[in-house]
Amino acid sequence: MSRTASPSDSATTSAIASHAPAASRGSWHGRVPTWLAILAASLPMFMATLDNLVVTNALPKIGMDLTASIEELQWVVNAYSLSFATFILLSVALGDRLGRRTVFAIGIVLFTVASAASALSTTPTELIVFRAVQGAGAAAVMPLSLTLLAGSVSERLRPAAIGIWGGVSGLGVALGPLIGGAIVQGWNWQAIFWLNVPVGVVAVPLALLALPNSFGARLRADLLGVLLVGLGVFAAVYGIVRGNDAGWDSAEVLASLIGGGALLVAFVWWESRASAPLLPLGLFRNRSFSVANLVGVTFSFGIFGAVFILIQFLQVVQGHTPLEAGLMTMPWTLAPMVIAPLTGAVIVPRLGTRLPIVVGLALQSAAMFWLAAILARDTSFGEMVPPFLLAGIGMGLVFAPSSTAVLAGFHEQEQAKASGTNATLREIGVALGVAVLTAVFIGAGGTLTPTGYVDAAIPAVVVGAAVLAGATVIAFFLPAGRTEPELVTRPRETAAGAETDDEVVAGVSL
Repeated sequence: MSRTASPSDSATTSAIASHAPAASRGSWHGRVPTWLAILAASLPMFMATLDNLVVTNALPKIGMDLTASIEELQWVVNAYSLSFATFILLSVALGDRLGRRTVFAIGIVLFTVASAASALSTTPTELIVFRAVQGAGAAAVMPLSLTLLAGSVSERLRPAAIGIWGGVSGLGVALGPLIGGAIVQGWNWQAIFWLNVPVGVVAVPLALLALPNSFGARLRADLLGVLLVGLGVFAAVYGIVRGNDAGWDSAEVLASLIGGGALLVAFVWWESRASAPLLPLGLFRNRSFSVANLVGVTFSFGIFGAVFILIQFLQVVQGHTPLEAGLMTMPWTLAPMVIAPLTGAVIVPRLGTRLPIVVGLALQSAAMFWLAAILARDTSFGEMVPPFLLAGIGMGLVFAPSSTAVLAGFHEQEQAKASGTNATLREIGVALGVAVLTAVFIGAGGTLTPTGYVDAAIPAVVVGAAVLAGATVIAFFLPAGRTEPELVTRPRETAAGAETDDEVVAGVSL
């Protein structure tokens, strides 16, 4: 594994760059319009992001139609998240070996087919299974979309492209509840999955046309690592989900929690010894990467766990239709679409990643505490707008800088692993957040009824707010100032004989 270069390499890199002809920017840059590369990388990612929040808004309807319990409803969310987290690093490794564009396209196909199967589900179990298959497809889409985008545009345009990519992710967040509400109210909950089919049909040829099929080191797949981390996280989440019903001191729950922890410890041990590890532990020597990942876990835990509780409050307690609930959350969900690209293109190049992430997390924590303080059956929409807007601005400030902080200091060969690790940990955070906050909700006597929801939802949202406050503290340990990688590109021959761009980060000013 190549090292993360130090600032002392900057002069050498500048000298090489100054003697390189203009054409050496690589064989792909300039052949495809930048906007087309951004569209090809972002559209499938948008589909996956949109789907998750569309499903969250449809949960009350799914629960009624399929007679699903709240435990089964959280598995509809967590089956996706856990499958995503389990297979994402394997997908990155397969992308290195088989071609990143190839695996990206396969992931789109798998996601699309699983969406159709989810729409045809007639029981909660069937839906949970196909949601897990969807997660496996998304595992190939989400991390490789950022890596393929980074390798498709020039260094000069990369910050703006990543900002737009983050904005598209924000658009998925913004439109998820609205589109989900409109579709569920106008048709049925199955239509939210059918929506993915035409998008997938368009996304595959677009990716094949506009993105380079870059390769990485062709190493043996770490299947033991996949098994250890997948079973470990599943066991831990299963224990949390079953805690209230089976008893936290029951053999079932203790075996799940202890066994899951042991499997995760075994995963770390194995990764330190494997010749081709699923997760190269050396990545964590990069301070920006390590802290950004801690932020990613706690951010996802706090905000998406709270979203799971709050979005059902509008329908279950206040009796709003899915469309009304989607419209009411627009101040929250629309803000990242505006704030994220501005943050990536304007704020990060001038101020670095730490300040916007700290401010964004602090705003989200304040918003969740605010919502917990005013949550009641008769809370008016006007009272909820300010904290909704505050949370949305906060999310927009976190999205793009987090992606930049994760990739800072790594060359192109390591970027896929870096972004894959970050996406894995964020999805684990989502699963743990939904599981823990739901456990708090159920433990406080919560039920999916107008009279049994609010008193239990308040402590659950407070826990999410507290975790976000912890994430704010963690973010202070990110490197201060601007992160400006100096890049040099040289053509190289892959094992398949195809020329690709190898972008080496030779200097990082922190």
